[in-house]
Amino acid sequence: MSEFAGAARRAARVAAALLGWRPAEFWAATPAELRTALGLDVAGDGAPATGDLLARLMKEFPDAG
Repeated sequence: MSEFAGAARRAARVAAALLGWRPAEFWAATPAELRTALGLDVAGDGAPATGDLLARLMKEFPDAG
């Protein structure tokens, strides 16, 4: 399996588990959109998003469906 395919598979699993994204939503998103949806650009200092940050984002931006 190529490095890209492995990374894409892992990213798709994360998007499905944490964001509830279906494959079409994952593949339609840009890397920047995925990063923003996961809250990884909110930390600002380069630190990875914490569980608290993810919980806050999920509360602020619940799924519509």
